[in-house]
Amino acid sequence: MKGICVRSEIKPLKKVLLHRPGRELLNLTPDKLPELLFDDIPFLPVAQQEHDAFAQILRDNGVEVVYLEDLMTEVLSLHPEVQEPFLHQWLVEGNIRTRRWQDECMKYLNDNFKGKALVEKTMEGITLKEMGAEAFSYSLQDLIAPLDDLVVAPMPNLYFTRDPFASVGTGVLLHKMYSVTRCRETLYADYIFKYHPDFEGLVTRYYDRDLHANIEGGDVLNLTEDTLAIGISQRTCPDAIEAAARNLFSSPDSKIRTVLAFDIPVCRAFMHLDTVFTQIDVDKYTVHPAILGPLTVYEITPGQDDPTDLRIRRVDSDLEHILEEYTHVDNVKLIHCGGDDLIAAAREQWNDGSNTLCIAPGKIVVYQRNDVTNAILRDNGLTVLEMPSAELSRGRGGPRCMSMPLVRAE
Repeated sequence: MKGICVRSEIKPLKKVLLHRPGRELLNLTPDKLPELLFDDIPFLPVAQQEHDAFAQILRDNGVEVVYLEDLMTEVLSLHPEVQEPFLHQWLVEGNIRTRRWQDECMKYLNDNFKGKALVEKTMEGITLKEMGAEAFSYSLQDLIAPLDDLVVAPMPNLYFTRDPFASVGTGVLLHKMYSVTRCRETLYADYIFKYHPDFEGLVTRYYDRDLHANIEGGDVLNLTEDTLAIGISQRTCPDAIEAAARNLFSSPDSKIRTVLAFDIPVCRAFMHLDTVFTQIDVDKYTVHPAILGPLTVYEITPGQDDPTDLRIRRVDSDLEHILEEYTHVDNVKLIHCGGDDLIAAAREQWNDGSNTLCIAPGKIVVYQRNDVTNAILRDNGLTVLEMPSAELSRGRGGPRCMSMPLVRAE
């Protein structure tokens, strides 16, 4: 299956992009956790086992699984001429600005890594000590640097493939990430969409990584083929939503005619819209109880004469009525994360109990550890596929965060 086609959150999933956690997690240290957006350090061998179990659940249910690292490796193999520009861009965006360090890092990478190992090394980062004793004399900063200093930071959040871009119809929003430490993650998708034979010339960009305003994929939900929900959150700002809406409305390739901007709390637990609610069936959603009650949503539609002249209308209502109106479903059911137990709700929300991956209507992948919520989902008639999650959950993201649908059934 070539190209991208995603017009729903629940239609049968046919193809998905994952990233298997790699050695980038080994470059997490306690003092680097806030900068790299982690609360704890996952144990890599177990995290990989859990991720492999996740991928196998998807394959067992008829989903083609492709990996970010494999697609990028294929790009460099098919187009060896882009390797040098890619590495140079990776270094510049990794804040390697001096010519001496750029030259030394390029030589180190080209001399020691080939193919997939090179791609994985760019994800892992480079430490000062692995560059050899000479590296400590390149500058005053290098002379005083500790042995474990990072020359180029790792990208430990890469296994959350949902965030760098969002599939919308037959195109994508390629994002400007909120945090400096995650901005380089979109570099791989940029090259894959440009050069990989499965995507080259087939994917319209409705947003691009060099635009100024932040937006991330966890805030983007395909409610229907013509209605997109985007969260105004800690990591997605209104400017980005307006820019994406203009591009969607003016593109002949897009069917989107309504963008709903959901104003959600700005905090770590609610970092994206999909940590607050996700669609799991035609008429069912998981939801965190904290957003129930009056909710502010902004309806964005194209202007009558000029589609980029946006019409914005504030909608004050509750989540059920908003979803019923815009998805054309008579009775929407919201299933509370943790049920009516406020302690369980807070605990399981922290472990992404509301962050489910729907692979077909009523069939969802969830974290095993959220046992209270999972039991409630089963009681509501859902087919619940549990994946192990003791280590992966330390990154603060669930099955939806770890997956980027590329093709869903029309």
